[in-house]
Amino acid sequence: MNSPLRQHLIDPEMCIRCGTCEETCPISAVSHNDDNYVVDAKICELCMNCILPCPTGSIDHWRIVKTPYSLEEQFSWDELPEQAETSPEDEDAFETLDEDVVALLKTAHSAVDGGARAPDSAATPSVNLYTIAKPAIARVAGNLPITDAGAENDIRHIVLDFENAAFPVLEGQSIGIIPPGKDERGKPHRLRLYSISSPRDGERPNFNNLALTVKRHITEVDGKMHNGVASNYLCDLERGAEVTVTGPYGSTFLMPNDPDANIIMICTGTGSAPFRAFTERRRRSQPNAAGKMIMFFGARRPEELPYFGPLKKVPTKVLEQELVFSRLDGQEKEYVQDRMRQKSEEILELIESDATYIYICGLKEMEAGVGEALNDICRRGGDDWETRRKAMLESGRYHVETY
Repeated sequence: MNSPLRQHLIDPEMCIRCGTCEETCPISAVSHNDDNYVVDAKICELCMNCILPCPTGSIDHWRIVKTPYSLEEQFSWDELPEQAETSPEDEDAFETLDEDVVALLKTAHSAVDGGARAPDSAATPSVNLYTIAKPAIARVAGNLPITDAGAENDIRHIVLDFENAAFPVLEGQSIGIIPPGKDERGKPHRLRLYSISSPRDGERPNFNNLALTVKRHITEVDGKMHNGVASNYLCDLERGAEVTVTGPYGSTFLMPNDPDANIIMICTGTGSAPFRAFTERRRRSQPNAAGKMIMFFGARRPEELPYFGPLKKVPTKVLEQELVFSRLDGQEKEYVQDRMRQKSEEILELIESDATYIYICGLKEMEAGVGEALNDICRRGGDDWETRRKAMLESGRYHVETY
């Protein structure tokens, strides 16, 4: 190359390997190996669709180069290379290219499916206050099981106390957890992301803490059982243990502050974490809000549904609960999308209101079924879900966070 290029790169130290960038890229410019997610300079058109959905900001990094870094080079990185020295001519070209990128960023919010935007009434979030290089240290203030002892899934409610470290969060944000030790290749364990399950004032108002909802992951591969590194580390923590934390992350999957907002929440398992935060925030600060909150919450059995006991104590005027179970003895399987169809008239009325927000969180497999249910509900009511969804996405009223 004779002229400089502003190359789009992903910071391997910040990246949590969630795959959002690869899924979002419309032209398959993002790929990955076992180590890193990377951007192919030969394909990338700087459309910026990947920037907003990235939960950590690792996608938003750039270098001025004469020759682009190859995929092989990027796959081998543990950290981003420093910016090489540039000539005055390169700096002039950099300024021009930078203006183009800024212009693209300004239009990114309006790009269809280019990433949701935050609700207009949401508070302004703090993001990336603590990094892998400079993390926060929290102490475990509580580690409680929130599924029955006989349940197949061990799910924990873990409270982290930040003591004197300022760690402001909003409902819908996440934090990063760095498990101690090294992997089988001798490298430090990668950061893992967890949704915050407490409201902005913490588990207890005026205490500098927050809660996580963590499922212990144990998988079978080739006949051998493998424990999830971060989940088992967290689930086994004792009171007083220190935890290395980064973040907070997330600037779009946020709760509207408007008491007139209707909020539809659809989740399975630990996808309930942000919705516990939403519910607690409204219960504490807006118990008489005019807006409706309804949650479709799926699990196999009641004993495997996180927070089943506490949920039963939440007043119906604060939260309408549609608890759905797929493995009840003597009953047909039911999933959240089935219950949504049963409540189609109520959902359609809510969807047709500009005051309604939809949030979906949980396993990625649920996303298609929920989308089909919303499509059916709108079609029966003479509406078009795809048109409605795009309008809600662009106005900050439709949010999906699946994994």
